[in-house]
Amino acid sequence: MAGCSRTASASVLLLFFLFGFSAAKELLVGGKINAWKIPSSEADSLNQWAEKSRFKVGDHLVWKYDGGKDSVLQVNKEDYANCNTSKPIEEYNDGNTKVKLDRPGPFYFISGAKGHCEKGQKLIVVVMSPKQRYTGVSPAPSPAELEEGPAAAPTSAVSVLQSGLVPALGLLAICVGFLI
Repeated sequence: MAGCSRTASASVLLLFFLFGFSAAKELLVGGKINAWKIPSSEADSLNQWAEKSRFKVGDHLVWKYDGGKDSVLQVNKEDYANCNTSKPIEEYNDGNTKVKLDRPGPFYFISGAKGHCEKGQKLIVVVMSPKQRYTGVSPAPSPAELEEGPAAAPTSAVSVLQSGLVPALGLLAICVGFLI
């Protein structure tokens, strides 16, 4: 009976870690106010920040910047690569921009200020699919990988599930049956 109690506790803890941290977040672009600017170096690029971060469906990106001098344009991949500001998907210029990441995959953003995109003021954010978030599948490709071409297919999560989650849930169900 004590073994079941420990197993049940461990299973509940595992489920908490898998599903408990899935709440949507507001993420300040660059991790700080006024990060939406021309980078001083490649290391200062917002894509460096994005590659170290994980984004999921439902998260919000938040930009804090001087809306009188700059804007944020959401664009397609081609316009991102060419710094084309003429036909954005969305245009924001309020200085306190909040964009919901409503689907998995890449989102492309460039500065609307003349010449800023060409100097590196741009950002690719890759949103993980819900399956990747819960099953331990390899994370979404980094922005650099997206520019280079298609990424390799992620590995299967079946072995992860079989080796950890499924047996834990089975033991939890058995232990709950003994306790009832």
